[in-house]
Amino acid sequence: MLDSYKLRSVCSLPFVSDKKINTVGTSNADVPLADPGMYQLDITLRRGQSLAARDRGGTSDPYVKFKIGRKEVFRSKIIHKNLNPVWEEKSCILVEHLREPLYIKVFDYDFGLQDDFMGSAFLDLTQLELNRSTDVTLPLKDPHYPDHDLGVILLSVILSPKEGEPRDVTMLMRKSWKRSSKFQTQSLRLSDQHRKSHLWRGIVSITLIEGRDLKAMDSNGLSDPYVKFRLGHQKYKSKIMPKTLNPQWREQFDFHLYEERGGIIDITAWDKDAGKRDDFIGRCQVDLSSLSREQTHKLELQLEEGAGHLVLLVTLTASATVSISDLSVNSLEDQKEREEILKRYSPLRIFHNLKDVGFLQVKVIRAEGLMAADVTGKSDPFCVVELNNDRLLTHTVYKNLNPEWNKVFTFNIKDIHSVLEVTVYDEDRDRSADFLGKVAIPLLSIQNGEQKAYVLKNKQLTGPTKGVIYLEIDVIFNAVKASLRTLIPKEQKYIEEENRLSKQLLLRNFIRMKRCVMVLVNAAYYINSCFDWDSPPRSLAAFVLFLFVVWNFELYMIPLVLLLLLTWNYFLIISGKDNRQRDTVVEDMLEDEEEEDDKDDKDSEKKGFINKIYAIQEVCVSVQNILDEVASLGERIKNTFNWTVPFLSWLAIVALCVFTVILYFIPLRYIVLVWGINKFTKKLRSPYAIDNNELLDFLSRVPSDVQVVQYQELKPDPSHSPYKRKKNNPG
Repeated sequence: MLDSYKLRSVCSLPFVSDKKINTVGTSNADVPLADPGMYQLDITLRRGQSLAARDRGGTSDPYVKFKIGRKEVFRSKIIHKNLNPVWEEKSCILVEHLREPLYIKVFDYDFGLQDDFMGSAFLDLTQLELNRSTDVTLPLKDPHYPDHDLGVILLSVILSPKEGEPRDVTMLMRKSWKRSSKFQTQSLRLSDQHRKSHLWRGIVSITLIEGRDLKAMDSNGLSDPYVKFRLGHQKYKSKIMPKTLNPQWREQFDFHLYEERGGIIDITAWDKDAGKRDDFIGRCQVDLSSLSREQTHKLELQLEEGAGHLVLLVTLTASATVSISDLSVNSLEDQKEREEILKRYSPLRIFHNLKDVGFLQVKVIRAEGLMAADVTGKSDPFCVVELNNDRLLTHTVYKNLNPEWNKVFTFNIKDIHSVLEVTVYDEDRDRSADFLGKVAIPLLSIQNGEQKAYVLKNKQLTGPTKGVIYLEIDVIFNAVKASLRTLIPKEQKYIEEENRLSKQLLLRNFIRMKRCVMVLVNAAYYINSCFDWDSPPRSLAAFVLFLFVVWNFELYMIPLVLLLLLTWNYFLIISGKDNRQRDTVVEDMLEDEEEEDDKDDKDSEKKGFINKIYAIQEVCVSVQNILDEVASLGERIKNTFNWTVPFLSWLAIVALCVFTVILYFIPLRYIVLVWGINKFTKKLRSPYAIDNNELLDFLSRVPSDVQVVQYQELKPDPSHSPYKRKKNNPG
């Protein structure tokens, strides 16, 4: 199955209108063309006027598709409940033959259903003057009902000859994720010669505090609000706050700032409805160019097209340490730069910028034995390097199964428990990019300065695919900062694939949950057997231990017992008596799930039936997610004591030692008093503080059994050796 990344030729340019035409495309078969080989069509989708109503409320949720030669080259955002939508979206399309008209289709978005057709038109490209901006008004028509007036679409276009080879153009990388049976897209600008365009120049830190007096959308006079944020291709969705018009979110996240002058953050508020389309509450915008840098701004934003306010904190800061360079330009090999980096993360700078935990350098050297994705038996591979929401890319090496990139990427580390993901794709100019392989590497498992061959895995990271990739990674971090950051909420991805009902996933989570519960059940049986004197020596020993512990019990003994358990497991591991076993059950379930994920949902006559059971499906998805959360919690506790991540287990030992000493020397009433005073005065001391639970934040960094399987490093074939590289002929 092709991966969800799609590559299309796109760029953004300013447009100036100086000419207007009104046209519905005509035949251009007889028009002689002086074809330079490639044209660039810059389009601004302006707005629609008097569009057709397709919803029961007398409105529509229109979006626009552009097609050339039956291939979709652009899809606009959805404008909700508006027959006169304003898009003002720009795109840049490469056109090989002007005889192919630009086909414009407008649809009404229906959540979970077939989108309604609202009309179409086409633009004859041979009628456009070269290198001149043209305003175009296109009347929309339905071929089945040609007499119906469906409104108009207004565009601005510039057609210009494209110089240079097609491969040198800026491309748009579109990552699709599934929502019901539809796909939405986000984009990321790529290009070798425009590499600086996808290096961010600053960070926009946003804290969503609360909503006030939001519009009631449900029959009970309340709403279940959530908020969506969008800055360019970056998107974030808040959690849902049930049954309230004054929600308290207290969520913090960061966007990357790519332009010096700032940008516009689009904010929309929604009411969650199970089994039907979510209701639109209102929208607002934040113009970042009007905000001063290095300062926190409290914004109270009035929602347009609705009611109520949103309260935000917005801070603009300078860019983090992010760069791309050639292998010859290496920060850590420059002795002066290396000393500077080591000094920045030395133990003496513990309280200097707590968010800046460490420095990551990734050398993407080469890959060998990749899968052939093209009909020629070759591939056009490029590499995507991701750390949380930071994503950088290599150039494309054309027609090669053993590409050499020799690039160095540097990132700021905000959480030492993050996972570095390196994915290899095959570039295709006119269709979606092919997935070639992926590796996921926890930062704490990295061995500095060692060039390693990583076996590429499938999309689910459950088994090998063809090829290996050679990486050399260095991590420098401040251990104290990293420990403190462990106790605050984990950074969420801007956009993650939405959960959908899966029989295999539901079964997997049920089995994981059952295994956690069975641990408690077996412990209860064991204790009960002591009461029943099934084994007199064991029962006698348990009885004596019970009397001793109860008679001498002090509160400090609870963390002390946990500390002893951690220490006992540690000595078992270093003595070679490690009883941890590879979880083949989870691996088998993940492989079965991968087969199911490869099946795409198709639109068919069953749409009506699917819509009727959608509410039940959402309940099942909720049950599936709850099972996953509970099972993951149990597995994370187990993996903490199993020393799956030694850094976290050592951190737990330090914390338990501190708790034991505190409980031993300080009376419980004083501890409870301090805890209560802190809780009661926290809101007064810091009104906009984000609520968190330090224990759950700690456990969120411990991998579950599923993640342990995904992060396992596969052993490469012995034939793949850096020393044998010269003997191999590159493909």
